[in-house]
This record gives sequence, C-alpha cells and structure tokens, in this order.
Amino acid sequence: MKFIVSSSALLKQLSAINGVVTTNPVVPILENFLFEIKESLLTITASDLQTSMITEISVEAKEDGNIAVPAKILIETLKNLPEQPVTFSIDHDTYAVEISSDNGRYRLAGENATDFPKIPTVSNATSVDMSTEVLASAVSNTIFATSSDELRPAMTGVYINLSPTSTTFVATDGHRLVRYRRVDIASQEAATLIIPRKALNLLKSTLPSENLPVTVEFNQSNAYFNFNNIKMICRLIDERFPDYENVIPAENPNIMTIDRSELLSSLRRIAIYANKTTHQVRLKLTGSELMISAEDLDFSNEANERLSCEHDGEDIEIGFNAKFLVEMLNNLSCKQVSLKFSAPNRAGLILPAEQDENEDILMLVMPVMLNNYV
Repeated sequence: MKFIVSSSALLKQLSAINGVVTTNPVVPILENFLFEIKESLLTITASDLQTSMITEISVEAKEDGNIAVPAKILIETLKNLPEQPVTFSIDHDTYAVEISSDNGRYRLAGENATDFPKIPTVSNATSVDMSTEVLASAVSNTIFATSSDELRPAMTGVYINLSPTSTTFVATDGHRLVRYRRVDIASQEAATLIIPRKALNLLKSTLPSENLPVTVEFNQSNAYFNFNNIKMICRLIDERFPDYENVIPAENPNIMTIDRSELLSSLRRIAIYANKTTHQVRLKLTGSELMISAEDLDFSNEANERLSCEHDGEDIEIGFNAKFLVEMLNNLSCKQVSLKFSAPNRAGLILPAEQDENEDILMLVMPVMLNNYV
C-alpha cells in the first residue's frame, strides 16, 4: 500500500486527535494511530478505549488498505519536516512503514490494523444540535469544577440534563458547584448523561475557533460528537449524579454586587497571605464596604483590603477558600458579579449581575468555618 499526502496537512489532523493517545496504555497497540484508506480518503483513529477520536484527510492513493502507525515517532517526524508532499509505503507482510520526503527516508515499525480495538457505534441514539461556540462555553464554564476523586466517579464528569425547554450542564467536586443552563438548546426527549472530564478536555482543545454546527448523539453507554471533519466517541460515566438542586440555598437575603475584575485582583493579592493549607480568606460586609482579609499565623503573615460595593441586606462575615473564589471569578466574563449569602455557615452563590438571555450561570461555593480560620 502506498499513498502521498502533504506533511503539514497530515500533521494538523494528527495533532487534533493526538491528545487521546496515552503512554503505557493497557493495550500496547493504542500507542498507535490507525490508518485506513478507502477511495483516496485516509481515516485516522486514536483511542484509549474510553475515548476515541477520528479525523479524515484526502490523499493520493491507488489502493485501499490499513496499518497501525506509532503515534509519537510519526508526530515528531512530521513536526521537524518542512511543508512538502511525503510518501508512505507500507509492507503488509512485515507491517514496516517507510516515509519518503524530498531528501530523506524514514522507516518505522507499524502493527497489524486488525489488532486495533473496534470503535463503538452509537445506535438507538438521542440527538441534539448545538454550535461549537455554545458547546465550548458550556465546557469552559463547568469543567474546572469537576472532581478528581476516583472514589466518587459521578463527580469526575459533567452532568448534562436535556429537556424540551433547555439544557443544563452541572459540575461539582463537593466544595463548589457550577450550574450552566442554555435555553437555546433543547431536546424533544428528556435525557441525562455524565461525560468524563478527559473527553471534555479533548473536545475543548479540538473545537475550532470559527462557529460551526455540532451534532451530539448519545445512548446509555456512549456519546458521539461530530463537527468539521472530526468525530469523537466517549464512554459515559454510568453513575448517579448527586441531587445538586437541594444544595443551592433558596433564600439569600444578603446580596452584594461588585466589579468582577476588582474583586478578582484583590483576592489574588490577599490569597498570597492566606494559610497555604486552607487558603482561607474572610469576607466582611459592612454597609456598602467589603473587607477582604487573610492571615497565616504559622508565618505571621496577614493582609487586608477594602473595596466599595452595592450591598442589600444585613452585615455578614463569611470565610471561603480563596483558590475556589479566584477560579470561579476567572471563569466568568461579565463586568459585574453578584454574590448572594444566606448565613455564614451556608453556601455562597456567585452569578453575573446581568445574565445573557440564552444562558443562566450559577456558581456555588461552600464556606470555610471562621472559627477554624485563626
């Protein structure tokens, strides 16, 4: 089997799906890309058994065939080649792959394509359409709040609840929670699924900058994303997601509205002086003034700053993990944020002061008890 392809065009397609390939996988052949040629169309597949990504590129080829090619050495070779046509010659008896360029020849050991695991197909699927812009926004606004605790697998992914009127994306690690709702995405059938964090990270890094349609199909075990000339299939997390609605306080009489970038900058400075284990900061609301403070008694470090804000409600003092607050505020793009509190021992809510008509973002962060603060 022989085919000719542009080195840079091939590298671009391989780079888009290379994130799936892991070192020392359970099945050694997964360190390879699967190349399949049919009617001068090269289909390239990468997989780690949980997630698979597929892309396509046109090549010059006179015959069909397939081969598994070592991913790392191929990517490194193409990265260091200037833009030029390269010829791949495959010996199906020995599975040797020879790459010929203008002034070089490179030989690497491939593997039998039939040993590459079969990629699951999504049958009896529910389908929903959205744009890459909406999907990227949903992933960016939730993925940072997922848990890394493998003992609670449901929390290691993003929960999606589809309904005829809206779609809700939720992520939590037990200390913070993000609920991101879109009213411009809906499904005729109500459905729920949990997509793993790794698959969403791959999706986030692969989504094109231009706004394109994305087809999302899923059944009980797999989800299938199709956009541009890339397809991604991932295994869903088969666990029950926590009842997150019960965690969100319904009554929040204390509401503070403040400039997001000012609050974020202040928290970043104050966090430098917080205890390096707890990262605790104290927010004290008195009238229209917010006092932010932190201290680390082990090193006699302390800092405080005052900010002006709009405040409706009683004076309140509450402690939070600064890292969580910074990360949440950093993931919002609005000019002003509203922070809502019910009591010092209840979760605080962070949301944009003005919401977009198609989206509803709510972030929840659990407090740190102030009696443990000093």
